[in-house]
Amino acid sequence: MVGVAIIWGVNFTALKVGLRVLEPLALAAFRFSVGSAVLWLLLRRLARQSPISRRRLWVLIALGVLGNTVYQAAFMAGLSRTSASNSAMIVASLPVLVTLLGAMLRLEPALPSTWLAAALGTAGVGLVVAANGLHFSGTSFHGDLLVLFATLCWAGYTLGVRRAGAGVDPLFVTAIATIAGTPGLVALGAPGLVRAEWTAIGAVGWLAIAYSALVSIVVAYWLYNDGVQALGPSRAALYNCLTPIVAAAVAWVALGERLSVQQLVGVSLVIAGVLVSALAHRAPASRTARAAR
Repeated sequence: MVGVAIIWGVNFTALKVGLRVLEPLALAAFRFSVGSAVLWLLLRRLARQSPISRRRLWVLIALGVLGNTVYQAAFMAGLSRTSASNSAMIVASLPVLVTLLGAMLRLEPALPSTWLAAALGTAGVGLVVAANGLHFSGTSFHGDLLVLFATLCWAGYTLGVRRAGAGVDPLFVTAIATIAGTPGLVALGAPGLVRAEWTAIGAVGWLAIAYSALVSIVVAYWLYNDGVQALGPSRAALYNCLTPIVAAAVAWVALGERLSVQQLVGVSLVIAGVLVSALAHRAPASRTARAAR
């Protein structure tokens, strides 16, 4: 999951480069189309998945539409109506939303350590993002709601994948969910794909697009779905707090942007949240091992 956070953190810079040459929905449609094609080839060559029930297959398809088509469309639409800082702050609430929804739907027990870790991580990201300025107003309200809806969609996807993907090859889950979510994005991004000046995309632009499709989707989604199965939705979602931290670090190195004291405190809180989660789940395992001896 740390690897996922690093990949998605670097992807912020890659997407900024990609958006210089493609419209937002066109970029999403193109990268998911490429990612789906590669995942289909990997699925045919590498996956060792025994047949699953038709009901479970349809659930995975529905989750793919929710976590890819609906999420991407809502997030892009919301981002165009509000600030990047507002969006990042709302997305930072993901661990809390996953923990809350999991407890409400009785899909996952909400332990005190889980709540503490989620609160620390969310507060840490809040400090990092707030350093760039938050501006909630009537003009950004609809955009903020769309981003919140998108975050709820990803929280639902995270919880759903744990249940529907239990015992299923993570590559199979990733391929089905990504392929299922691609047609809707292609339909939404088609006008932008037609308007795109493909011959004007240089080597740097293609490299950024390739990274966002092959690494950010194929590799990171595969690792994410595997991590959700191994750690559970709440713990896996907590690592999303590391993504904006990595993004800020990349901007610091690549763009010369400096981190303030407030942001460094936020980074410390995020790391503390991850450590609380890891240590809290390690303790029961240690006790079980001692009892076995």
